[in-house]
Amino acid sequence: MSQLESIKSLLVKLKPELAEKFSVIKIGLFGSIVRDDFSTAKSDIDIIVDFSKPIGIQFVDLADYLEEKINHKVDLVSKNSVKPKYLRAIESDIIYV
Repeated sequence: MSQLESIKSLLVKLKPELAEKFSVIKIGLFGSIVRDDFSTAKSDIDIIVDFSKPIGIQFVDLADYLEEKINHKVDLVSKNSVKPKYLRAIESDIIYV
């Protein structure tokens, strides 16, 4: 199983817990992990999330939680916090689980 498929599978399993604990309604991967130029030693895992309500400081807890579960550095972004021009640039890369 590829690194991408492993992480997708893990995120699918975590979705109910992420929804309950962190109000996550949508989660996806983008960046090098999706483009197949991922380097375990150099790359972080780019994750985009959408929430059912504002979560404030729990955003940091969510990032820490995902890093612990994935066992790799995560770059977490909220869909609402990404400027439209950047969101357009990454939208074609995003794989939602």
